[in-house]
Amino acid sequence: MIEKEKKIRVVIGLGNPGDKYIRNRHNIGFRVLDVLSEKLNVFWKTSDLMDLTEAIIDEARVLLIKPLTYMNNSGKIIPFLLKKGIKSEEILVVHDELEKKFANLSIKLGGSARGHNGLRSIIDVLGKDFWRLRFGIGRPESLSVSDYVLSNFSQDEEIQVPELIEKSVELILKNS
Repeated sequence: MIEKEKKIRVVIGLGNPGDKYIRNRHNIGFRVLDVLSEKLNVFWKTSDLMDLTEAIIDEARVLLIKPLTYMNNSGKIIPFLLKKGIKSEEILVVHDELEKKFANLSIKLGGSARGHNGLRSIIDVLGKDFWRLRFGIGRPESLSVSDYVLSNFSQDEEIQVPELIEKSVELILKNS
């Protein structure tokens, strides 16, 4: 749970732009932000670097961002936030997490990239002390990690994904 005096001012959902990636495990951050934006009735504006919108959550303005830089370059959006005076502890990044079993959700502050290139890109620019909503996808049994994260959820998993996205949105709303 995020301490109430540490308000979240930005929620970043990690993913890759383009239709071919929509249902990929690596795109769960985009999917969560899409549902969050629908629930808050806000609409995306697109620039070269990101899809961006602003919402009111618990009487506070919060930016919602989907980087359009592809996963490995997600950190390219951070200078935009730093120019706005946003501090690392005011940022929540929604991402897939190999180190958690599928369907396991958690929020934590800080940590390493653990091989996640999107997180590594953000850490390289911002440092590691930002909030993360970790959406467990589990480790692959037979595929390489890169093939696994760029593949779609299994049919059984995809049935559960909408409910897990809703739980993720609830966590964001409760902790913002």
